[in-house]
Amino acid sequence: MFSTIDSGAVCGLQAYLVRVEVDMAGGLPSFQMVGSLGSEVRESRERVCVAMKNSGFQIPPCHITVNLAPAGRRKDGTAFDLPIAVGLLKDMELLTEEAVRDTLFLGELGLNGEIKRVKGVLPIVREAADKGIGRVIVPRENALEAAVIPGITVWGVGELGELIMALLHPDTENEKIYKPRIRAEELLQKKKADRRGDFKEVSGQESARRGAMIAAAGFHNLLMMGPPGVGKSMIAGRIPGILPPLTLEESLEVTSIYSVAGLLTPEQALITERPFYAPHHTVTAAALIGGGNAYPRPGMVSLAHRGVLFLDELPEFQRTVLDSMRQPLEERRVQIARASGVVTFPSDFMLVAAMNPCKCGYLGHPTRECTCTPSAVDAYRRRISGPLLDRIDLHVEALPVEYDDLASEQGGESSADVRARVIAARALQRERYHALPGVRCNAQLPSSALRRYCRMTPAAEKILRGAFERLGYSARAYDRILRVARTVADLDGSELLDAAHLSEALQYRSLDRKFGM
Repeated sequence: MFSTIDSGAVCGLQAYLVRVEVDMAGGLPSFQMVGSLGSEVRESRERVCVAMKNSGFQIPPCHITVNLAPAGRRKDGTAFDLPIAVGLLKDMELLTEEAVRDTLFLGELGLNGEIKRVKGVLPIVREAADKGIGRVIVPRENALEAAVIPGITVWGVGELGELIMALLHPDTENEKIYKPRIRAEELLQKKKADRRGDFKEVSGQESARRGAMIAAAGFHNLLMMGPPGVGKSMIAGRIPGILPPLTLEESLEVTSIYSVAGLLTPEQALITERPFYAPHHTVTAAALIGGGNAYPRPGMVSLAHRGVLFLDELPEFQRTVLDSMRQPLEERRVQIARASGVVTFPSDFMLVAAMNPCKCGYLGHPTRECTCTPSAVDAYRRRISGPLLDRIDLHVEALPVEYDDLASEQGGESSADVRARVIAARALQRERYHALPGVRCNAQLPSSALRRYCRMTPAAEKILRGAFERLGYSARAYDRILRVARTVADLDGSELLDAAHLSEALQYRSLDRKFGM
């Protein structure tokens, strides 16, 4: 007997359908699996045989061959257990063709017949819906993430025996199947309690607060330098709260990454808040960028996609780790090459970094004395390479907070007010760049379009020319200065870049010359 069952797999974030072909024939008892399989997939035969036996289905002694097509693409993970078991049951004539028609199966089997959660369900279900498949059967714990895709029926199941009874007797056993109904748009609209803190809690630091607002309005990278305890980490932690809400497409992108990484909880259907990741300075390049021996996994630069990646104590990170971010920052994606092929993960994140001016942290402090030697200060700063610093749009100096600011009960502008200004600036950018594919904000504006969308007054152009000739900025820094000036103008509601906009944008490159970095 021969049967074919639909399933799916992911390579990076790209999902594709897999045909699970199961053949049972006479001959010496054996169980062969082919089709460019990873070790987890090869182990499926043991899990499937024991799970079926413990669920009351005895496989007859025969020659079994399982092929996962297309055979030329590598298959990894444990999601093929369930479709293999269903194919065997169909070959044993315990399931009909009608019961499995137009259905995609995903799930890992426990030895007792339990159907366990797997990774990558959301992108696979999205691909199945695009290919016209009408029903997907997934583990109960993956049912919510699968149900956010419209136009497809989702069954969430917990045991193999329970699933088989529901397939054989859909009229009487259907009530045992979990069939979630979800509208993704409603999930995004639900208000959640603000757990990130409010900007009005930040005392003083007007320059850093202004820099954070500009960074959020244009999705620019931001570096804050200042002594310990002045509020750099506090500001960074509140930046996600002033970013615009995720759109549905952005939410699906982020959720797909979390699904592939296996980070979605059973109660979580969709990521509805912008991610915020703050890795420790001991993080490895593989953890930050992504990687793995045979099957690459997304790193933190991808998990922070459409959100914020915060690197505190920037010079304490290994220089090789920091320099590995140069490609993701420039191209907004990560490409991981292995012998089996190249995997691409999106990494369109906003980098926010904080650092001290020296090792002890008190160089230039008005009341504390710095204990670092000039050579120690130089060595500390040289841990950050020039090319990486060049890719950071705004350099902001955070100064010690005055007593009056700390004692004041008034506080600064609230996150809600700042967010409203950011959303208004983003609306201008969205309208301006509607004809440019893939461009949503000023930070994504390609160099070829800068002159068209960053028109300057004569006074502004004179200021920029003088600064470029006098300070020797790189071509990349020139582009980034224009993008920041475009954002400053958007916050003012101005279409032309005037002298004030260019002057403020140039001010945010001051650490280049002040600290010789």
